[in-house]
Formats: sequence, structure tokens, C-alpha cells
Amino acid sequence: IPTAYKPLEDQAIVITGTLENYSRSDLKEKLELLGAKVSGSVSKRTSLVIAGKSPGSKLLKARELDIEIFSEIDLKDFLEEYGV
Repeated sequence: IPTAYKPLEDQAIVITGTLENYSRSDLKEKLELLGAKVSGSVSKRTSLVIAGKSPGSKLLKARELDIEIFSEIDLKDFLEEYGV
């Protein structure tokens, strides 16, 4: 991936729940390569929540704040689109 192109530049992303195909550290690295800032908590500044199995309160808060939510399938498609 060209380092100059960062489709997630300055976007705060929260990972919640259990992901089957990604470790959190690997996923965080991939998202940061695309310019994202990975956060541990959902706030009004959060751009996207990636929700795995048993996501808990972070998913509920994301819904309350009307934040975009990706499933693991959405995430896989997105990462493949950008070659990460």
C-alpha cells in the first residue's frame, strides 16, 4: 500500500468483541497503516466501530451515537479493497 494514501486518515476507530480472523494487534497495525487512530472507547469523535462476536456496551454506545458499524465481513472487504 502506498504510504501517501491513507483512506482512514485522522479517523478514530474502535474494535469491540471477538474477531475470528484477526488478532487485535494485527488489525490495529493494518488500520494504522491506512491512517486510522485506534481507540479503546466509543465517543462522539469515533468514526467507525468494528464489532466482532459478543461486542457488549461499546456496540450499544455506537448505536446510540449513530456511528457506522462494520462486521468482520465488512472489515475484510474493506481491507481487501485497499490491499492491506
